[in-house]
Amino acid sequence: MTRAEMLAFEPKPDEYVALARAVDESASDALLDERERALRDQIREVVAAELVPRAAETDRTHSFAIEGFTALAERGLVGLIFPKRWGGTEDSNVAYAAAVEEITAGCPATSLIYVTQMHAGYPIWRAASETVATRYLPGIIDGSIFGSLGITEPDAGSDAASLRTRATATDDGGRQSYVLSGSKTFITTGDRADAIVCFATVDPALGRRGITAFLVDGTAEGLTRGRPFDKMGMHGSSTAELFLSGVEVPAENRLGDEGDGWSLLMTSVIKSRISAAAQGVGIARAAYQMALHALRAIHGSKLPDEVTFALAEMRGEILRGRLLLFAVAREVDRSASPSAGEIAMMKQSCTDLGWRVSVEAARILGPFGDVAGLGVERCIRDSKVTQIYDGTNEVQRLLIGRDTTRGLEGVL
Repeated sequence: MTRAEMLAFEPKPDEYVALARAVDESASDALLDERERALRDQIREVVAAELVPRAAETDRTHSFAIEGFTALAERGLVGLIFPKRWGGTEDSNVAYAAAVEEITAGCPATSLIYVTQMHAGYPIWRAASETVATRYLPGIIDGSIFGSLGITEPDAGSDAASLRTRATATDDGGRQSYVLSGSKTFITTGDRADAIVCFATVDPALGRRGITAFLVDGTAEGLTRGRPFDKMGMHGSSTAELFLSGVEVPAENRLGDEGDGWSLLMTSVIKSRISAAAQGVGIARAAYQMALHALRAIHGSKLPDEVTFALAEMRGEILRGRLLLFAVAREVDRSASPSAGEIAMMKQSCTDLGWRVSVEAARILGPFGDVAGLGVERCIRDSKVTQIYDGTNEVQRLLIGRDTTRGLEGVL
């Protein structure tokens, strides 16, 4: 057995749980109530038994991380923020953030499948008719169907107001529907989605006021899918293009009224940015845990001072990121109008954290930092996309700047 194989991160479930508990912090635990802590601990047990043992192989083979996701769904852990009547548990956004961090620490790719279910389900819950919601939400929550969120287009990424996918209203003898034509790209789980929340415009001249959301069934005629992209990271989650060529969508599958899509999108991205931020903290924690595991194997109980100093800085950064994540998620729970600047700071700071800690963990491991079996190099690869999706971090800094400027009006 080589030295690298000896250092590989392959803890047994009880060992993983013990290591995870060792890096818990009382300061951040204090921001969780009893239910939220219990839920986190329950998910940690599932992660240790079902996700961690598969994570490296899933990444190596680029296989869809269905086993880990199914394990979470079978235990009723997918629909945390959704109403109980559709199979949810009506938990807080803080509980959801803690859950996503925990799942990501075990397998980031599984977490991306997990959060995409929420991202697709949330607009359906908020804007679909009772009939449509009842048709799709229970399956999204119990994992029997997959959902996707269709926003990004080849020429409309962070600037969602410039969508070109067109929705044309039709009326065939009193049978009202819309015909959707256009394309979407970088759609998570897009290759297998059974329910696609697709944002389109009823009139490009209206800009944001023309954006409308529709629920497109995965079996719809005229819907085709590209092959999943070959990506740098998140290998256990698929990302594909969608092509809509005259896809007919019943009028009842419109989510809200015509022109309501922009406000629904802005409400939805609050949830998706909590997801990305939690992933950032989870990846940072994973890299830190993997580094601790390997460094103890390399150096024993007495770590070099330079390594200890680096670990101390990483630990502090992870705690600060988790405090920010939980505090902003709590504000989302409490306020109907949470601060856009704080949400942007949370997303940008926490996803930058995931990248920064992963790179530092690789550095202090020296020649072992890029060895696949240790897992740290996977954290680097998986972390990068979190800085890009759900609004790039450059866009988040722009939003923070705008919020700062507005806050100074009339003061300076």
